[in-house]
Amino acid sequence: MGEMPVRSELNAVVLKIEVAPGDRVQEGDTLIVLESMKMEIPVSAPRAGIVAAILVEEKQTVEEGQKIAVLGA
Repeated sequence: MGEMPVRSELNAVVLKIEVAPGDRVQEGDTLIVLESMKMEIPVSAPRAGIVAAILVEEKQTVEEGQKIAVLGA
């Protein structure tokens, strides 16, 4: 199992980053919380693994399809 990118599903602002590189996560754990139209949208881990990288910062605007994190094995 190699690295897996995690992408934003919509245009939004990064509200909160819940994990850091090196953290072990389970499938479904919240990685990042986005905000769009005053709604909070959690971005969950698509599988278990270790957070290899967080590619955004809080308050940053992200676009739909933008890579926001990377999960490793």
